[in-house]
Amino acid sequence: MSALLFELLVPQPAGGPGSARRDRVADAVAVTVAAAYGAAMVPLGDATKPGATIPWQLDVAIGAVCVLGLLARRRRPLAVALALLPFGAVSVMATGAVTIALFTVAIRYRGAVVAWLGVANVATAAGYFLLQHDPAFPLWVDLLLRSVVTVAAVGWGLFVQAYRRLTRSLRDHAARLEAEQHLRVEQARLTERTRIAREMHDVLAHRLSLISLHAGALEVRTDAGPHETAAAAGAIRTSAHAALQELRTVVGALRQGTASRPEPPQPGLGDLPELLGTARASGMTVGYACHVPVDGPAVLLGRTVYRCVQEALTNARKHAPGAPVEVRIDGGPGGDLRVTVTNPCTATGRPAIPGAGLGLVGLRERVALAGGRVEHGTDGGTFRLQAWLPWPA
Repeated sequence: MSALLFELLVPQPAGGPGSARRDRVADAVAVTVAAAYGAAMVPLGDATKPGATIPWQLDVAIGAVCVLGLLARRRRPLAVALALLPFGAVSVMATGAVTIALFTVAIRYRGAVVAWLGVANVATAAGYFLLQHDPAFPLWVDLLLRSVVTVAAVGWGLFVQAYRRLTRSLRDHAARLEAEQHLRVEQARLTERTRIAREMHDVLAHRLSLISLHAGALEVRTDAGPHETAAAAGAIRTSAHAALQELRTVVGALRQGTASRPEPPQPGLGDLPELLGTARASGMTVGYACHVPVDGPAVLLGRTVYRCVQEALTNARKHAPGAPVEVRIDGGPGGDLRVTVTNPCTATGRPAIPGAGLGLVGLRERVALAGGRVEHGTDGGTFRLQAWLPWPA
């Protein structure tokens, strides 16, 4: 019953679903409760006693008007309470309406305002007592009864106000958490797509530079025999097929979402001989010296080393075709895992392989995410790319 009264008596914020119907029901319940309380107090108080200041019929009429005044409590609760308070000094029937008006004010205004109204309501009990010619009860009884009712109404109203603030705070907190969760999900998706785009650049740039290298060789070697031409065409076909396969995989992952399929295994330190073998098969001269165990570094560290060497080979193929490349990997746990790739700077008459110029930028970002650093530049006619990656002990 108290829960039902709580839902019906408390004025709810307008605009919600079913708010108009709920408001009408709440007003009807408030008027009914106020009228019932006032009607119960009429025979219990001094209204029907011979010494009453006004006839009980007039008392009931005044109380009925006050009860109807509660219909305006939703729009102007403080004004309604101030207007009804004086009637508590002349009409017992009006005390029910005054109590409901105080309750409404208590759920919307600060405690100081509500306290002053409560004191004024208790003071009207003393005024009602003084207006009676022959009171049936002593003054302290009227004061006690009015105080208990006032404290109950004000306390309940303040509790509702606190409850509203708490629920509003929890609702806002839940909304913020939901928004933050959506933001984290979007950030994770963006990060994953950035990673996929970086992988696509690394792989496709390597494959397409091989295609360009073989096509350039066919263009320059006009005297090549059928066997050499067929070998170059086969290498172009294989590289193009691998590039298309990688592109199809990346585009499919972007369309369907990375969570819908398992991530394919990424190359690592143990896959470097295969990468270098592919480069040698395309005509590059590549020297390789690895002074660390293949299964020594962590998976992420080995993958970063692989991408460093892959980007270095791609740049060498673009800017110094035909020049020998030296790859050296050394270091140890507790220090740095060092990657050094060098090649002579040579100028050729071939057209340069086009590129976005962002490969080294992406490589620097990848190494930085692993906690390392990258340096590259020309020194005495030799281009050198070096990367230092922290290798935990």
